[in-house]
Amino acid sequence: MRFQIDDRLVHAQQGVGRVVKLEMKQFGEGTTQEYYEIAITTGTIWVPVEGSSSGLRKITAKGDLDRYRVLLRGRPTPLPPDHKDRFQILAERLKESSFQVICEVVRDLIAFSWNKPLNESSSTLLRRTHQLLCAEWAAAEGQPLSKATHEVDTLLLEGKKTYGIKPREGDIF
Repeated sequence: MRFQIDDRLVHAQQGVGRVVKLEMKQFGEGTTQEYYEIAITTGTIWVPVEGSSSGLRKITAKGDLDRYRVLLRGRPTPLPPDHKDRFQILAERLKESSFQVICEVVRDLIAFSWNKPLNESSSTLLRRTHQLLCAEWAAAEGQPLSKATHEVDTLLLEGKKTYGIKPREGDIF
């Protein structure tokens, strides 16, 4: 998929951004090739036009958010108790980098944390994935990040209540 200037998109590792321009560039001793200049919250990234489809995708359409609301409130998929197995499964799932997978990973990790505290690597993965989810939600809805975060967290809490687990005092999600 080729992107155009001003397209809003998601980079799998860097998050939500906008194509600022297309430019021929040479980095280091490599050959010259065309790159997208993408403005993200923390600055600018350059992504090669050729072969970049696995790292970039368009932002989820606002009209699709209703099905993700259902997914976030839905029954979580159980995760393995072993942190290495859990991390490997989630990392493999996230390679797809679709919005659906991001929603599922956040929902499933949150649900796992209802019964057992997350280790450091799972906590970091949850924090990063939750931030990406909320940033894309905000961009799709055209609303501030704080409002999108509140909605996502409310949906996750509704799922928690639905599946018989009472929120603990101080639960963020």
